[in-house]
Amino acid sequence: MNKVADWLSNKSPVSRKNAAETVFEDLRGAILAGNLPVGIRLPSEAKLAERYGVSRPIIREAMRSLQTLGLTRSRSGSGSFVISDRQTPELAYGSYSARELIEARPFIEIPAAGWAALRRSPDQLARLTQLCDSMERQEDALKWVRLDSDFHCLIAEAAENTVFLRVVTDSREALMRQSELVNLMADRRVTSNHEHRAIAEAIAAGSEAEAQVAMRKHLNEVELAMTWIINQHG
Repeated sequence: MNKVADWLSNKSPVSRKNAAETVFEDLRGAILAGNLPVGIRLPSEAKLAERYGVSRPIIREAMRSLQTLGLTRSRSGSGSFVISDRQTPELAYGSYSARELIEARPFIEIPAAGWAALRRSPDQLARLTQLCDSMERQEDALKWVRLDSDFHCLIAEAAENTVFLRVVTDSREALMRQSELVNLMADRRVTSNHEHRAIAEAIAAGSEAEAQVAMRKHLNEVELAMTWIINQHG
């Protein structure tokens, strides 16, 4: 029995709660420990789903974050391969790097939150509140990431500034990838819900200053989480 088959035969079912986090950490640990060595093709999504006792979308979520860390690469028609047993220090999500997002977001989203507090419509405020409610109830990680993205895009929309909205919309996919990774490695979903609620409440109060402070706090926490991920696991 080869190394991958031997590893795959040791079934490791996980609970539904935080399933993607568990799968991600187990796969990542196996790669870093050499149990899934560089150059080897990973088992199919179906086989991994069977091993862990979870759905294929959960496997897919974990695999995306492994690619973000530079540990694996997907080749069209061939599957996913382990390309490194060390995490890359420069994380990237498609066209944008983690560093670029960290540097740029405060200059867009903090003023956008302030303008949203002054310019938001009643409908936009209602939608913002509904998104907070939905995020707090949502247990599916991928659905939560989508709601998180909708929240930040809606604030840019409410700011009534086309430049802000275009930048946030253009980087939406990268921001979702970053959100997935932060949730998997830093377990920030519940804390992030509280931060989103504080932003929404400041916007509802019509306070430009409070909305900017709340958004700054949220982005600072995201930056801390990303810095920890890069330094702790790099």
